[in-house]
Amino acid sequence: MNYELISDYKDNKMYRDSFNKLAESTFDINFEEWFQKGFWNDKYICYSYLDKNEIIANVSINKMDLIYQGKDCKALQIGTVMTHPEYRGQGLMNQLLNHVITKYEHDYDFLYLFANDSVLDFYPKFGFERVEESSFTVDASSLKKKFSKIKKLNPDNKTDFQLIQRIVSERVPLSSTLDVKNSEDLLMFYLLIALKNDIYYIEEIDAIVLFEREETDLYVLDILSVKKLDVVEVLSYLLSDGIMTIHLLFTPEKDTRIDAAYIIETEDILFVRPKILTSESYFLFPATSHA
Repeated sequence: MNYELISDYKDNKMYRDSFNKLAESTFDINFEEWFQKGFWNDKYICYSYLDKNEIIANVSINKMDLIYQGKDCKALQIGTVMTHPEYRGQGLMNQLLNHVITKYEHDYDFLYLFANDSVLDFYPKFGFERVEESSFTVDASSLKKKFSKIKKLNPDNKTDFQLIQRIVSERVPLSSTLDVKNSEDLLMFYLLIALKNDIYYIEEIDAIVLFEREETDLYVLDILSVKKLDVVEVLSYLLSDGIMTIHLLFTPEKDTRIDAAYIIETEDILFVRPKILTSESYFLFPATSHA
């Protein structure tokens, strides 16, 4: 096997283009705009095998600052795990994962990743253990509608982009149970690419809410604010006819109006190494923190 292991090549256009090509064919995502806007920084690093100047396999790491149970911790999130179809079955992913684990495991409180149900037996071979996350819901009928101007933001609009960047750069965590800090780079990936059509600004409270509606369900992916907010109060601004249940895709502070339960079905299954997230019954990594 004469493949070259390369890393941290975001400034090399040829390698970056090849990485994006593989990411598009595997996950239907492209990191180029994120790079061009200056948000792909040294916290997200690719470790890849190269064959004939083409990226054929990759494991990326994302350096994360977290709050867990009121304490700051450093974690390493593994993501963008992919192998070109023509190169599968050669053990490339095993080697890349072992390389990353060996390089970083002693510098972080824990490593974690999200996997689909087709690889549940794969990651335990590397010391990862499955951890159950939770769901948080609010009965919309229990809320009283609040009124404020809600503006849909377009990150391609200069004024809207400046507003987004101001709030994201000064965002305060929503929860002391589990949340992400200093995550402007990762948040901007979602705001520029994955969720660019789901960004709303509530002028009354100077906050950005990322949400999607599916029939009678409202899914709130994140709330971005420069000051600590009452999550349920924010939800009161989002009420509209026909909404019955509001789903929070992050961990809120404990509140009697928010129901918590273990997730029954999910496409993203959490694996942690070592398994230290055990002192809190209900938690959920923010949807906008998945690398």
